[in-house]
Amino acid sequence: MRHVISLLIENESGALSRVSGLFSARGYNIESLTVAPTEDASMSRMTIVTTGSDDIIEQITKQLNKLVEVVKVVDISEAAHIERELMLTKVRATGKDREEMKRMAEIFRARIIDVTDASYVIELTGNQSKLDAFISALDPALILETVRSGVCGVGRGDRILKV
Repeated sequence: MRHVISLLIENESGALSRVSGLFSARGYNIESLTVAPTEDASMSRMTIVTTGSDDIIEQITKQLNKLVEVVKVVDISEAAHIERELMLTKVRATGKDREEMKRMAEIFRARIIDVTDASYVIELTGNQSKLDAFISALDPALILETVRSGVCGVGRGDRILKV
């Protein structure tokens, strides 16, 4: 089962390395990882997407809590939450393909953020399935490059991750 684990971690060098090392040492896979400072510059919020049974996720959570730099760990996928990902896709846009790429961007509520004579860079945000659907809808021959940020997530309603 897919899980989205959010953690508050002290914003210091080596913290990310220790977290990713914990996963690799135990043979757990990280499907996506995002990390950035929070409103408190001394803390960062890390969002990790991984898969595993409830027992494995519980083990991961316990191991993460043992790391000195980790302040708090929450599996936000246990309850209602919102997750988004950012994707930048550079596509070939020449001739009749220019109008097709504009139309596809409009259908998916994406934005064309860079235009050259031969290409567009399209920015799209949404959940993983929306981004996957956009890629699937495009002619693979027109995709020049794709970059995805990884999942950012937050619990809905009163659920917060704060010290």
